[in-house]
Amino acid sequence: MFNKILISNRGEIALRVMKTCKKMGIGTCAIYSKDDKESLHVKYADESYHLELDNYLDIDGILNIAEKSKAEAIHPGYGFLAQNKEFAKACEICGIEFIGPTVDNSEMLNRKLAFRNNAKKIGLEVVPGTLEPIKDYEDAVKVAEDIDYPIIVKADEGGGGKGMRIVHNNDEVERAINLAQREVKNAFGESSLYIEKLIEKPRHIEFQVLGDGKRVVHLGERECSIQRRHQKLIEETPSTIVTEDVRRSIGNKVTDFLSKLNYESAGTVEFLRDSKGNFYALEMNGRLQVEHTITEMVTGIDIGSFRRSP
Repeated sequence: MFNKILISNRGEIALRVMKTCKKMGIGTCAIYSKDDKESLHVKYADESYHLELDNYLDIDGILNIAEKSKAEAIHPGYGFLAQNKEFAKACEICGIEFIGPTVDNSEMLNRKLAFRNNAKKIGLEVVPGTLEPIKDYEDAVKVAEDIDYPIIVKADEGGGGKGMRIVHNNDEVERAINLAQREVKNAFGESSLYIEKLIEKPRHIEFQVLGDGKRVVHLGERECSIQRRHQKLIEETPSTIVTEDVRRSIGNKVTDFLSKLNYESAGTVEFLRDSKGNFYALEMNGRLQVEHTITEMVTGIDIGSFRRSP
């Protein structure tokens, strides 16, 4: 069991993690920017340290605080550095446990193209489109004509709807690629893009999973079809369109696959359902998501707790 954990986040999620720590008898360490000095997560923690650069993305600063506080592990919460593989690598190098997916898991699953390729191997149908990054404008047009418009351009790495552009014809392709590459380069430092067929009026279903490095279980699905600009607005669980047979079939495939990869951490596997009832594996988020609390309310399971003891 850990003696002390640093939570490299702020606000509600930091408090959630600290609450679980206190239940488990684990000491907590908070970090804060100057604007957050009086925040509740700072007062609730056993110890708190100011981020010299006032930046929750300062990997070196966070690791220095972890070393100073003698924290044995770091919980990233969600957002900020939660899905940053460089942060996970840096923790590994420093001998600090990263409470999230391993570096290998992140490389294999968190990048959308890697997930698409791996999903196909286990028999999960993916949205028609590319399995490799698009090379240039001509390559994109060829793919688009093969799968037929409308299409959607997406970033290989990242989230939050950034880099997504809907394209209806050849004339719109070049501009969409340029805008998407610029946006994801600024947001995530990478500009790799791929193309999918646009599933019109889809239902968005996501399966919550938990893995301890040996076995993976799922906690059912959430539906997040009501969105604005690719941002989820309303979540519900269970979904009214997922039958018990579908839940069992998809859930078994997902958990068997992730178990073989020795997946560790909370995670969410996302699907789109088209108007004909077909389910397409979309991507995986290897981290705690904002909406995890509704699954906790239904199952009574604390998803904010930790993947395992070292």
